[in-house]
Amino acid sequence: MSDAAAAWARVERLLCVRLDALGDVIMTGPALRALKRGHPGRHVTLLTSPAGASVGRYLPGVDEVLVYEAPWVKATPARARSLSDRLIARHLRQRHFEGAVIFTVYSQSALPAAQLCYLADIPRRLAHCRENPYQLLTDWIPDPEPHARLRHEVRRQLDLVRHIGALPDDDRLRLLLPPEYFARARRQLQSLGLHAGMPWVVLHPGATAPSRRYPASAFAAAARQLVREHGCAVVFTGSAAERALVERVRRSMDAPSYSLAGQLSFGALCGLIAHAPVLVSNNTGPVHVAAALGTPVVDLYALTNPQHMPWGVENRVLYHNVACKYCYKSLCPEGHHDCLRRVPPDAVVSATLELLAQRLAPRPARAAE
Repeated sequence: MSDAAAAWARVERLLCVRLDALGDVIMTGPALRALKRGHPGRHVTLLTSPAGASVGRYLPGVDEVLVYEAPWVKATPARARSLSDRLIARHLRQRHFEGAVIFTVYSQSALPAAQLCYLADIPRRLAHCRENPYQLLTDWIPDPEPHARLRHEVRRQLDLVRHIGALPDDDRLRLLLPPEYFARARRQLQSLGLHAGMPWVVLHPGATAPSRRYPASAFAAAARQLVREHGCAVVFTGSAAERALVERVRRSMDAPSYSLAGQLSFGALCGLIAHAPVLVSNNTGPVHVAAALGTPVVDLYALTNPQHMPWGVENRVLYHNVACKYCYKSLCPEGHHDCLRRVPPDAVVSATLELLAQRLAPRPARAAE
C-alpha cells in the first residue's frame, strides 16, 4: 500500500464534492461505493447541487447529503450571493472532515472546491487538476484529458479514487430505491391500462441544454410511427417546465399518448423508468437513471461531449457525425444542430423496436434438474 493510500485508509469522516447535475452524480456512484468499500465505519457525506441531492440519497455508500449551489458551477442560477455562500467553509469546518475527494468533469477546474475544502481545514484533499494547485490539494492527480486521453465519466472518477487505493466491487451504476416507488409506479401504469408484456415506451423529449434536444417535430414523427404502425403505447415524461414541450410533441404526433410531465417526483420517475421496457430520451438525467435501473435506452446523443453515453445497460446511441463535435456548448455554436437534427425518426423507431423485441421476448424455460 502506498503512503497516500495508507493515509486515506485512516480517514473516517469523508467529504465527497460533486456539484453538478443529476446524471453526473449518478455516474459518480461507483467511485463513491469504492470509497466506502472496505471501510464500513467510514461516514461519507456528499456535497452536491439541489438536482444532485435528489438522487444522492439513493446512492449506495452515501450516508449523508449536503446541498450547496456553488457559484462556479454552470447550473447554478445567477443570483445575489447568499449568506450560505459566505458561511459554507465555516459549516464544513465544524463537521471535522478528515478528507475531501473532489469530482469534476475535465472541462471544470477543481480549484474553487479545493480552496473551499482548504479553508474548511480538511487535511487531505484529492482531485484531478490541470493547473498546479500547490497547497490547495494534498493529493494532486494531473488531468490527462482531453489532450492525452478521453474516458467515460464513470471511468474518470473510478481512476481518481484508485490513486488512493479505493477499488469498487464492480463499476455498475446503482440506485437503492424504496419498494413503494416501484409499487406506486405499477399502480399508475395499471390505471393507464399498461402492464408487463405490452409494447410501450417512455419518451423524454426535454433536456436542460438546447444543444442536447432532438427536434420536437422529429420526436413527434417517431412517436406517431410507434403508435400507429407498431401498436406501441407512448408515455411522455418531463419536468413541469417541460410540460409545454411535451404537449407540443403530443399535438404534432396526432396519435394517442399519455403524459406524466410535471406530475412525477424523482422517486416516481425512477419507478416508472424501472418498469418501462425501453426509454427513448435525449442525453440527460433519465438516461443515467435508466442505466442504474437496468432499463434499455435509445439515447439521442448530441455530440457536445463524448463521455456521457449510457453505461452498463443495453442501448442504442443515435447521432449524426459532424466536424464540430465535442463543442461542450449548451447552444449549438454553428446554429445548424446537425448532430441531432439529421438523425431520421425512422432510425429512432428502428432502434426502439430492436430493444423492445429483446425486452419483451419470452425467456426460455429452465431445464428441469
